[in-house]
Order: sequence, then structure tokens, then C-alpha cells
Amino acid sequence: MKRIKLGILQTNHDKSVDVGDAFPDDAHRFRDMFDAQDDRFQYRIYMTIGGEVPQDLDEQDVYMITGSPLSVLDQHIFTDDLMDFIRHCDDAKKPLMGACFGHQAIALALGGKVEKSPDGYNVGIEDTVIHSKRSWMIPDRDRLPMYVFHEDTVTELPMGCELLGSTANCKNASFAKGDHILTTQAHPEFSHAFMSCVLTSAEGAIPEERRKAVWDSLDQKQEGHIFGLWTTEFFKRAMGHA
Repeated sequence: MKRIKLGILQTNHDKSVDVGDAFPDDAHRFRDMFDAQDDRFQYRIYMTIGGEVPQDLDEQDVYMITGSPLSVLDQHIFTDDLMDFIRHCDDAKKPLMGACFGHQAIALALGGKVEKSPDGYNVGIEDTVIHSKRSWMIPDRDRLPMYVFHEDTVTELPMGCELLGSTANCKNASFAKGDHILTTQAHPEFSHAFMSCVLTSAEGAIPEERRKAVWDSLDQKQEGHIFGLWTTEFFKRAMGHA
């Protein structure tokens, strides 16, 4: 069977010794997650962090936008082009998934609202409680524990979008639009080792009284790989609707 061509828009390039040099980058973490599945993709990585976005939607069959330590609320060299790309995907009903920064960017591009959380960073493993089931949610889950690490949060969904899931600290943790857009505020691509490393590096940004609870949460089982399976099934079905 011909492989689906997946374009990964990478909005982060960590050059730090402790994190960036110790682990694969964002796009490769997603590749590792997808490559553990039976269905395989043909990949093309776009270094959007440097200003690269697809020039033609038909370059790939489906697309996804990664997370980033950057704030979607700030202006970056790629912001305008990324927002235009998202809107073009929506207009053409091109299958698109966004995680964390990508989730927030899609919300902003389509007319939603993103704000900094008044409670600061939300970090650890949280259950995404599923409110609306979709046919591509195979295997079925009522809740999905996944790694989270974010300060910005989607506070208002774009018109025409449906809330799929919420966490205890993030109401709009996952949403969809039609059969062509899927998002998650979580990081399904994170491993325990990577999350622990990032948390060690950044725990100074977390209030001291909350740090133990954050570290304790990492002892829970997480199922980001299930969201990965959902994403693959979402892409396959979205292509059928395109």
C-alpha cells in the first residue's frame, strides 16, 4: 500500500546541550511515535522555525504542526506564513493536526483566542477527558493520560470547531473542525526520559510548592501512543473525505 505523505512543520529547534543535543528533535520524536505503528508514513520535515512552510498544499497528503517553547502570542519570523498556511489548509479541507504550539496556532489562525494561563505553567501527566467521540478514536478511550508542558492556553475555540477533550487545568485541550482538523494541547510524542530532562531543565519556572506534585504525576501511566494511533486513523479517514 502506498504510504501517506506526511509534512511535519517543526516550530522548534533546541540547540541546548542538556536537551537539544541529548534527544532527537520534535519532528523525529513524532516520527518515532508513528513508526512504532503498523501503518507507516513518508515524511517531509519543514523547518518552520526558520521560516519554511509548504508552498503548495499538494506537496504532501497531510500535515502536522509540532510544539515549541516559543509563545504563539509573540510575533516570529514564521508567524504570518504559518497562519496563512493553516487558513489555506482549512479552506481546502487539507488534513491537519496540531500539538501544543500547533494546537494553539490553529486556534488563533481560525479566529479563536489564546491567553497566558493565570496559574502559570501546566506541567506533568494529565488525563484528557473525552467529551465527543469520533470514529477514528481507535482504540476507544474515555480519557487519555498524556504529557503536558504549556503556559499559553486556548480560551476560546474558533467558530465551527468542536471541543473533543478537556484536562483538569485546560478546558480546551483538544478540538476538531469537520473531518480535516485535529488538535491536542498535550505532547503525545514525549517519552518519560525526555519529559524528565525538560522538567529538570525548566523546573525553576514552576512554583516550588507545585514541583513535587508535578514530579509525582510522572509516575502515572501515560498513553500518548494511543493519540498517535488516533492521529493516523484520523489522517486516513480525512483523506477519504478530501
